[in-house]
Amino acid sequence: MKEHSIKLAILRALAQGGFHSGEELGTMLGVSRAAISKHIKGIQAWGVDVYRVQGKGYQLAEPMQLLDEQTLQAQFGDLVELIPVIDSTNQYLLDRADSLQSGAVCLAEYQAKGRGRRGREWVSPFGANLYMSMYWRLDAGMAAAMGLSLVVGVAIVEALEELGLEGVKLKWPNDLYYQDKKLAGILVEMSGQAGAAANLVIGMGMNLTMPEKTEGITQPWASLKDVANTGTLDRNELAITLINTLHQALTDYELKGMQGFVTRWNRLDNFLDRPIKLIMGPREITGICRGINEQGAVLLETDNGVESFIGGEISLRLSKCE
Repeated sequence: MKEHSIKLAILRALAQGGFHSGEELGTMLGVSRAAISKHIKGIQAWGVDVYRVQGKGYQLAEPMQLLDEQTLQAQFGDLVELIPVIDSTNQYLLDRADSLQSGAVCLAEYQAKGRGRRGREWVSPFGANLYMSMYWRLDAGMAAAMGLSLVVGVAIVEALEELGLEGVKLKWPNDLYYQDKKLAGILVEMSGQAGAAANLVIGMGMNLTMPEKTEGITQPWASLKDVANTGTLDRNELAITLINTLHQALTDYELKGMQGFVTRWNRLDNFLDRPIKLIMGPREITGICRGINEQGAVLLETDNGVESFIGGEISLRLSKCE
């Protein structure tokens, strides 16, 4: 954290709005104008669009609201930790699972090594989105975690609806979509031994104000700012709402499992009754999506009737008749 302290202080100043000269920033932080220029380049490498106007100084291209650890800890105490610059929020909790209390949360402004499902990179520009992971001890063991990402997805979309954000849908098994574009991803990772409690880490990355020029993303994506009637997003309020939602969903899941979630999922299924492809290794199975069953499997209506599949991934390439 210490090596990033000057960059973070510069960002806090820029987030207040307006222009800030290199001389002003240097005086405030006790460094030279040349050092400020170097740190600005480092900030830009984090995906922040900062521009400079001769005679005026530096300014953010878009407004930025930073997460505030005091605000978050006022709600949750030491259960919540904000680490502005981190490799991966999921990995941070996994490395400390043996010493964490169930419900512990790690948030970040930027992930250097953010990851999604199947080891893919999760592009994580600074301050633009929400990167959050929660640790949960599941006493019923790893086998009981089947379907957990589905429950988490439903809970998050329902929380967004309570905040007045309509139109967000789900893609089996772990993504949130808006207008057929990816809005957020859920990554559940676990450790433990057979017959023992499972250490779960539930990570979520949600696009809030993703810059248009963001590189490294190979599929269509949306930001929460695109959702109708969002107004100004308060990132701290959103984080608090989602932490409460996750805690309640995981508590309910421990008590009831998937009970009651099938109907809730199918209401939000982005691909329900649409022709899709399910990719399972070298196999491609084409059919009409019919939602999920109580085991969390995706249901496809094929020439063989309605079949269920636990593994695989729904392709973003829809069938020709779509």
